[in-house]
Amino acid sequence: MTPSSVLGLNAYLMYATGKAARRRLTDTLTAHGLRLWHLTILAMLDDAGRLSKGDLATRLDMNQSDLTRTVTGLEAAGYVECARDLADRRRIEVALTPAGRCALARLDSDVAATEAYLLAPLTGAERDLFASLLRRVHTHLELDRAGEAPPLPEPAGMRPDGGPGTRADALRPRGSRPST
Repeated sequence: MTPSSVLGLNAYLMYATGKAARRRLTDTLTAHGLRLWHLTILAMLDDAGRLSKGDLATRLDMNQSDLTRTVTGLEAAGYVECARDLADRRRIEVALTPAGRCALARLDSDVAATEAYLLAPLTGAERDLFASLLRRVHTHLELDRAGEAPPLPEPAGMRPDGGPGTRADALRPRGSRPST
């Protein structure tokens, strides 16, 4: 079992929970011959419509070569089609095909069942709140990555000058002393 001191670290909880969720979702998608990036790209194209490979990579914060490899697999499966942009022949645009829309529809119930299992300990209202909080944190991190997030206030009890009450003190397990 995970020690209580580790359960007090939100970053660890996000990591461990995310890892378990990804493992379950990967199993679900593998049964359909897909991976998480396949699902993500299909969903993005369903929401946004036709996008260039560069726009897809940027929006998904995905390495361009990984995106190209994943799109190539989706194209081979008939789920997307790629075509040169008529206005700029250097750009390759990716669009969801009818078969891609059908694949997304088939995945909906399996993905929903996986999420229901992962969130089983929560009530419906808690699930809604949890999803809202995750979206808020995700939006903040996206803004931060883009350099657009407002600076966060210094948390109470943490001094930037290194005196008592520093960030290092806040991260130190309770009852432990700083090394001298």
